[in-house]
Amino acid sequence: MKNKYDLILLCFVSVFAHGQWQERGGTFDLPHLERHQFKLNLLSPGFTYELGLFKNQSVSIDLGLATATYEEGYVFGLATNNRYRYYHNFNRRERLEKNTSGNSGNYIAAAQAIFFSQLRISTDVEGPSDFNLGFYGMVYGIQRTYEKGFNFNLEVGAGYYRGDGVPNGYGPLINFTFGWVATKRKKKDPYLD
Repeated sequence: MKNKYDLILLCFVSVFAHGQWQERGGTFDLPHLERHQFKLNLLSPGFTYELGLFKNQSVSIDLGLATATYEEGYVFGLATNNRYRYYHNFNRRERLEKNTSGNSGNYIAAAQAIFFSQLRISTDVEGPSDFNLGFYGMVYGIQRTYEKGFNFNLEVGAGYYRGDGVPNGYGPLINFTFGWVATKRKKKDPYLD
């Protein structure tokens, strides 16, 4: 008999929870943000994957050629760039009838980049030949995706460069990518800014 009441209670709770879910919208309802976006970078060969998490927030990982420049010198080679992005102007762009498809917007991001010793092409930093270098900082970025899928992303920021076996220091970060979005995008008009 007790199991019967537990079953009725469980059914009632699930129906109530489902009604609440529909009323307020899903947690992962992303009105402007793409859920998944995969880009092929043409200017600095590589690729980017961006995952929409919550309203106006995403994480991205990028693998491609990059240059690190800080107090001790420069490092050029294959690097991975990780971002936690907060897009701050989707609503304004929509009010002005500008494109938000393909995560076209401006953002602030926590940034991390790792420059691996095995994939380094050139450096003038004094130290062992097998050092890795990491960047930790903040960036401001602008990303635009156009109707045919072409995309550009410009980021400017600063942060702390930390190396294993080499001196640490502070420096800027400038990142520019131009490429093509290979995944399907939400249809938003107009596409022109």
